[in-house]
Amino acid sequence: MSAQTIILALGLVLIFEGLVFVLAPRRLDDILRMLAELPPDARRLIGMLAVLSGVVLMTIAGVLGQY
Repeated sequence: MSAQTIILALGLVLIFEGLVFVLAPRRLDDILRMLAELPPDARRLIGMLAVLSGVVLMTIAGVLGQY
């Protein structure tokens, strides 16, 4: 994996994260409030599922890139 690919991936993450602030700042307040009310184990599970989903997507992209 090249440095260019890593920089592009980080840029894409920042774009998507920034879109939430631009398009729905009030909804973001609601989401953060709901997350704060969740127990730590539930937040940990959400984080693990997000990481697992990212790994699966990256694996699929890597496999498709070989063809």
